[in-house]
Amino acid sequence: MTHDIIYDCETYANVLTLAAEHAYLPLKWEFEISPWRNDSKAIIEWVNWLRNNNARMIGFNNQGFDYPVLHTLMRMGYSDAGTLYQKAMWIINSQDGDDRWMHSVKPSDVLVPQIDLYKIHHFDNKARSTSLKMLEFNMRADSIQDLPFKVGTELTQDQLPILKRYNAHDASQTKAFYFKSLDMIRFREELTRKYQRDFMNHNDTKIGKDYFIMELEKAGVPCYDYGPAGRTPRQTKRDSIALNDAILPWIAFKNPEFTRVLNWLREQTITETKGVFTDLIATVNGFDFVFGLGGIHGSVSSETIESTDEMVIIDIDVESYYPSTAIAQRFKPAQYPDLYCDIYAGLKVQRVSYKKGTSENAMLKLGLNGAFGDSNNQFSVFFDPLMTMQITLNGQLLLCKLAENLMTIPGLRMVQANTDGLTLCVPRMYMDQFDLIVCAWEQLTNLKMEKNTYSKMFIRDVNNYIAVYENGKVKRKGAYEYDQDWHQNHGGLVIAKVTEQVLVHGAPIRETVEQWPDIMDFMLRTKVPRSSYLQWGDDQAQNISRYYIAKGGKPLFKWMPPLKGKTEWRKIAVESGWGVQVCNDIADAGKLPIDFEWYIQEVEKLCLSVM
Repeated sequence: MTHDIIYDCETYANVLTLAAEHAYLPLKWEFEISPWRNDSKAIIEWVNWLRNNNARMIGFNNQGFDYPVLHTLMRMGYSDAGTLYQKAMWIINSQDGDDRWMHSVKPSDVLVPQIDLYKIHHFDNKARSTSLKMLEFNMRADSIQDLPFKVGTELTQDQLPILKRYNAHDASQTKAFYFKSLDMIRFREELTRKYQRDFMNHNDTKIGKDYFIMELEKAGVPCYDYGPAGRTPRQTKRDSIALNDAILPWIAFKNPEFTRVLNWLREQTITETKGVFTDLIATVNGFDFVFGLGGIHGSVSSETIESTDEMVIIDIDVESYYPSTAIAQRFKPAQYPDLYCDIYAGLKVQRVSYKKGTSENAMLKLGLNGAFGDSNNQFSVFFDPLMTMQITLNGQLLLCKLAENLMTIPGLRMVQANTDGLTLCVPRMYMDQFDLIVCAWEQLTNLKMEKNTYSKMFIRDVNNYIAVYENGKVKRKGAYEYDQDWHQNHGGLVIAKVTEQVLVHGAPIRETVEQWPDIMDFMLRTKVPRSSYLQWGDDQAQNISRYYIAKGGKPLFKWMPPLKGKTEWRKIAVESGWGVQVCNDIADAGKLPIDFEWYIQEVEKLCLSVM
């Protein structure tokens, strides 16, 4: 049996507690270091026991926080809580500085293997940053508990049991998330065994990039230079980029709007690769193609479109469009030889040889996408912003070339353009002509389009819509999506779920909302930083709180510190004009009835926005 031990530490000025659970056996551990008891030696013996039994320690940000604190205790042999608290503060205060790595424990020094769910899920990326409390909400935990005492507090003996209960709760919730993450852990175990390299705490993107680096170096293409400063990534840094150098010379248009945009792009020289132009638009046949350095987009808005006997909604896209474009056009970072292109193309060939769902297929897909994404990462061995521009600009222009040719079909109408493909309403009588134009584009670009047919689309805008496939499957985007990733807000899912029932299946709004069986779908959440607080009626709620709109509920407000130069605290209403029932303990969910009117209004907004 795998000895996976889930653990969590809490550090205060005069107290450290550690709570742990076995993943598969009914075993729990509890330790403290405080003025009233010092379990230093017991903790050290426990860690050594785990080590001798080939256990693994599972945590949430344990590589960045819990284990460095624990490792400090192991090295000292004995410690008081104040010393370990000081270590914890050094770690926290170094997170945004250049010395943020100095507290990391070298892999060779780690006494018990660590698996960090925070890293595996890439929550250490600012765009995906997610706390364990947010996960408790998203996992629909019966209880959501925030830190019971302010950081730095010197605790009394009476407060210690409260902290221990909180610590045990966090360990239990980390264990729940461990089981949600088992497929990801098994994937990393398989790769680690096969390639004899530790992938266990890699996020998905890092797995792909590291595999590609392995393949490059195996083929004799070094990705790092070594010198007095240690290992440095090979890169191509550019003070400026003439976009004409990025755009394929053979791209040309007949339409004057596309031609105008192309000519303008060819004249530009940029020094940044983000936010350079935001309003470059080509309006063709009444449809706006909006260009950006990252990708193209455009859409009809506030409209419901349905396939008929005369017209059919067709969606075409290229799988892994940007990596596929790089392979087809042999784009590469300038620091590498042409062999780079061959190895990169080989990843795609290898991927096709493995069935979808296998670890090899998943890893190779990550390798393809990760290398492209890192062409604009100044810390990566793939860094060359010209390559980024080559892929993204040509990707947009090639899609416009396809759209231009397709719009010669009588009666064809553009519906959407979005990064890797197009959605169109096509007269059924011209489908052969449609297919011939797509085939000619595939031959020109060395890319392969995938085609799907929709029976109906409900479109608010390019980022928010429902598309129903001919086989009945449903594609959801933005406000209409309810199958969320873990880093996203899972609040108020009843709104998107009922909206789908109304739009796709013709269900009545009010009856569907009022009869919805899952109370968790009505739950919402809000949060404020530790410098602020939440006021619920006359009471203070915890900084991360779960609630629902309730009849007879009390108003909920955020109190935020004064802005610079001001003295008054800011009071911001949450769900202004409505009362709520806070229920961080799910037992409180039945205290007041749900106010269905708020949810009905939100469903109505989503439905009306596609009409």
